[in-house]
Amino acid sequence: MFRFLHSSDLHLGKPFGRHAEDVRGRLRQVRHDVLDRLAAAAREAGAAHVLLAGDTFDQETPAPTITRQALNAMAQAADVTWVLMPGNHDSLAASELWQTIARDRPDNVMLVPDAAPMDLGGAYLLPAPCTTRNPGRDLTFEMAAATPEGGIRIGLGHGGIQDFKSLGSVAAEGPSGTIAPDRAALAGLDYLGLGDWHGQLKVSDNTWYSGTPEADSFKHTGMGSALVVSIAEAGATPTVTPVQTGALHWLRLPLDITPEEDCPSLVAAALPPLAQRRDTLVQVTAQGRVGVQQLQALNAALARVAPDFLSLSEDLTALRLAHDGADLEAIDPSGGALRQAAEALSAQGQDGDLSAEDRRIAATALSQLFSFVAEEGAE
Repeated sequence: MFRFLHSSDLHLGKPFGRHAEDVRGRLRQVRHDVLDRLAAAAREAGAAHVLLAGDTFDQETPAPTITRQALNAMAQAADVTWVLMPGNHDSLAASELWQTIARDRPDNVMLVPDAAPMDLGGAYLLPAPCTTRNPGRDLTFEMAAATPEGGIRIGLGHGGIQDFKSLGSVAAEGPSGTIAPDRAALAGLDYLGLGDWHGQLKVSDNTWYSGTPEADSFKHTGMGSALVVSIAEAGATPTVTPVQTGALHWLRLPLDITPEEDCPSLVAAALPPLAQRRDTLVQVTAQGRVGVQQLQALNAALARVAPDFLSLSEDLTALRLAHDGADLEAIDPSGGALRQAAEALSAQGQDGDLSAEDRRIAATALSQLFSFVAEEGAE
């Protein structure tokens, strides 16, 4: 039995520039801390190796503190052997990075300098490190290299997959570096561990993308995880078990709103419990038709709960303003200039010939106009 933890795409040092500074700091910290969680997951599963299938670092020239502190964290998990393979973000072209790691690495860190088979002590690793950011060919083609007969064969690659049958031969190297989805069969592998796709994905019984151990966007919602892989013997189907390793939850909340909807109640029903919110990033997207007062109530409800979360963002561009005479009447019962401006904004907010951004601007302006009038009335 050979058991290991398969992970990839840690992207240590990722700047997260689209987020507020306090959020960026938290996101960077949990990415570093995920090394400890990977080591803990390996121990709990009885796995002696953690195989990182590329993009351990976000850049070819990470700050010295990023590199050194990552190696220090790995050194502290001395009972685990870490195998670092270059991906497209930290390819072999980053010679200074890999020379630094080779010089400073602790004894329990193994580097993949080329495609030569590596003896892991119980299995043989056939790696396909990225030579450059865009290699332009299927580097896993070399995984057919010979290893001692009867040994377990594990491939480690980084990149996307594609069905090449339409090209005439599944054994041919793919265009633009794409990986043959049946590479494991073609190369006689017992398991092929892939990186690059940040969501966990099963390609076949013995070919998996591990996904990132700490989620980093709303494209792949939920929490990060890794894979515990157990192979009884050469030729046996591996047992693959996902294990949670993430600390933060990325949650996408789609809201479908009708003109009769109570927006605060809709928001309250969709949100997670209070205990989960501090470690959650939320992206609210809304579609449907709303009145002006509804839109105001929606914005107010989101503003009230936003401080509960690590981050809450919203995209209301798909919402269409419903022409509601009562809303416009509340803005200016006399039918004067304010009423005319409100009617013009309402029409623009519903105009399908305008761009989504222009409709959003009109809807926001109308909502603000209503808010100003309401505040004056309250005074």
